[in-house]
Amino acid sequence: MGIRSDVNLLGRTLGQVLKEQEGEAFFELVERTRALVRDVRAGGDDRELRDLIAGLNEADASNLARAFTWYFQLVNLAEEYERVRVLSAQTGVRPQSLEQALLDLKAQGVGADEAEALLARLELELTFTAHPTEMRRRTVRNHLVEVARDIPQLSSPPIDEAAGERIAAHVEALWRTPELRRLKPTVQDEVKGGLNYVTSIAQALPMLQRDLSRAFARVYGRPTDARLPLRFSSWMGGDRDGNPFVTPQATRETLALHRERARELMLRAISQAYADLSQEDETQEDGPAEGGDSAQTPEHAPYRTELRELHNAVRDGQPVELLPRLEALRTRMEAEGQHRSAEQLLTPLLSLARVFGQHLVSLDIREHSGQTGAAVAELLRAAGVEADYLALPEHAKQELLTRELGSRRPLWPAGEPMPEALETAVGPIREVRDAARQVGPGAFGHYVISMSESVSDVLEPLLLAREVGFRVLPVPLFETLGDLERAPQVVWELLSLPEYRAVLGGDVQEIMLGYSDSNKDAGFLAANWALHEAQRKISDVCRRAGVHWRFFHGRGTSIGRGGGPASRAILGQPAGTIDAGIRITEQGEALADKYSHPVLARRNLEQALYGLMLAAARPAQDPPQAWMDAMDRAASSSAGAYRALVDDPEFIGFFERVTPIHEISRLNIASRPVRRPGAPTLGNLRAIPWVMSWTQNRANLPGWYGLHAGLGEIGLETARDMYANWPFFRTVLDNAQMSLAKSDPLIFTEYLQLLGDVAGGERLAAHLQQAYRDTVEAVQAVVGTELLGNEPRLRESIGLRNPYIDPIHRIQVELLRRSRAEEGGLDEYERPLMLSLQGIAAGVRNTG
Repeated sequence: MGIRSDVNLLGRTLGQVLKEQEGEAFFELVERTRALVRDVRAGGDDRELRDLIAGLNEADASNLARAFTWYFQLVNLAEEYERVRVLSAQTGVRPQSLEQALLDLKAQGVGADEAEALLARLELELTFTAHPTEMRRRTVRNHLVEVARDIPQLSSPPIDEAAGERIAAHVEALWRTPELRRLKPTVQDEVKGGLNYVTSIAQALPMLQRDLSRAFARVYGRPTDARLPLRFSSWMGGDRDGNPFVTPQATRETLALHRERARELMLRAISQAYADLSQEDETQEDGPAEGGDSAQTPEHAPYRTELRELHNAVRDGQPVELLPRLEALRTRMEAEGQHRSAEQLLTPLLSLARVFGQHLVSLDIREHSGQTGAAVAELLRAAGVEADYLALPEHAKQELLTRELGSRRPLWPAGEPMPEALETAVGPIREVRDAARQVGPGAFGHYVISMSESVSDVLEPLLLAREVGFRVLPVPLFETLGDLERAPQVVWELLSLPEYRAVLGGDVQEIMLGYSDSNKDAGFLAANWALHEAQRKISDVCRRAGVHWRFFHGRGTSIGRGGGPASRAILGQPAGTIDAGIRITEQGEALADKYSHPVLARRNLEQALYGLMLAAARPAQDPPQAWMDAMDRAASSSAGAYRALVDDPEFIGFFERVTPIHEISRLNIASRPVRRPGAPTLGNLRAIPWVMSWTQNRANLPGWYGLHAGLGEIGLETARDMYANWPFFRTVLDNAQMSLAKSDPLIFTEYLQLLGDVAGGERLAAHLQQAYRDTVEAVQAVVGTELLGNEPRLRESIGLRNPYIDPIHRIQVELLRRSRAEEGGLDEYERPLMLSLQGIAAGVRNTG
């Protein structure tokens, strides 16, 4: 049995629940809608389907959207289990595995010592972030987890009837469980939701560590002490950029939750190791006392003695050198001939201690450069140092800041309360300082400065941190197209300052690159090229400055925000730009998609590590100059086409009519507002709702628009050569294929019916439809196949889903028409509209 049988069984279960809960007539409505949609997809007349949707009352529209939404939620579970089933059944060397990475490295002439050195200098850091792409309530996710646990019992005859009954019970409960949040999620809700996936990751880590050790021994013929180059961090509870709810108190509560979860995780792991490592010391003359293990004395069970002490220290919240003591215990066990026990029974605990420790994940602070600048201005004004810091030119700001950093004196009188604006900026730093003192430096990650435009933006957090006696490592975040172009010069000026180099010391300089705003600024192709060039040039700057560096990629799940398979994205990085590893955000539904099951977590982590190892081994080498010149021309042409579209004076009105952007802003899906402060414009609209609105109507504009103009500048034969031989260009076009394949002209046409008499609407609609056709034709000509011809499984999945997403799209269009036609219509139709947004997100996936 396989995925089709699982999907059929889950679909029948949902159908039975619908009959029982809503009646035979509603079930027939669902079946009739599905049949009509299939007929239309096959080229049939759509008048009957239109009449049906137009005639729905609000209750039936809501329930119909819910029915198809729940179908997708169950299909997603079946697909997830199919991936688990396939992975579990695989034998031999898996593609994109740790062993395959080592085999590839060896084939390239990388010896065992070099491979170990490579692993030692690399770090893959994954950063959990809260974004509205994961819209399910935690209660709903819990029901789905229970259904997922029983799916394996359905897959091999005889079918477990009890498992089927449990699944039906949860589906029944889900149908009566509100999918929508009545209130916006709090910061703590988001923190708890993100940390849910730590459990699966924790189960995967020991398996991955054993995979690495065994693969190294098979490939190189000798054992290794190489450890998984993995680290996890989080922005949830520390990301203050535009989110007024991330207060110092919220940060304190987040750090406390991290410590609590880490303590639970480590206590379970230590207890398991204690139960397993029951060896006695044979040098003792007396045997164990009667009564079994509980009567063993410390002298008779020396491994347990050490584990008991560690357990008590962790339980009581005491700072303890957990990892060094466990490493010493492993060394001792091996010296005493307990090699298998050390490998099998202690490795799980050691793996968790290395990655999670007592801090669980490292919390970053992120703040907008405008806010840090304002806080520093207040601090300097109150201290009588400078009355109007913000009015100073950049060179004067740098001189003042470096002078102050050369002094150790605090600017704020000790013990005196700070004004609210200053406390809001300094308070989170104080909280991470206190957490680091409790559980070690791993509690805090970095201080990320959004919209970094100058050296002073990067220096300002250092002054704030000095006020609480804590060292932070600032990470400039370059987001817009202009910022990316200026980034190499900013980094060079920063690293040229002795005062800054004294703070950095021998640590790695991290530089964050924003995919969202650069795409919204310049479009798909130009943003990708700007990111490529920024990395290449910044790497050269760091290399010349003698500094190790790491890029932090702020990727989303959608192609328009840097999404796509992680291994493909890493392999597509410019050669020579991965020095100390790579850092990547994991957002929204990506967490559920990748880490909801230990087998999936193991697979996604090994694929990312595979890409990292191979990409990092590539020597620095620029692509042929002809290709780079072609990309310069292509990016300029593509950006020109994109800006001509979004700067069209009639575009905003068009965008607001053919997408549900206003409705998305009403959805209680995230604690962060959809816009940055200021009057509503395209400029201060956050990239996530911008992208999400285009995925709802299936135009997917941010993932492809402007590409056709760029490819025209390159020329077909050159583009084919670049696609065949340049990993960066191949990644760009493969991601564009995915975005184009998930676009749907048939559905987008339905949303165009909402235009009414909007000025320029017909002109812009015709232009986008033609641009889509031209882009598909151009991409297919370069790659030599139909869209996703080389990824048949993904292509099949999209094709299977489309007929079931169609009804939700059509319901959404009808509800948008009704709500916009009536005074206060959004209030009346809010619930069914929100359900349709959620249903489309579940069906399409990769929404933000």
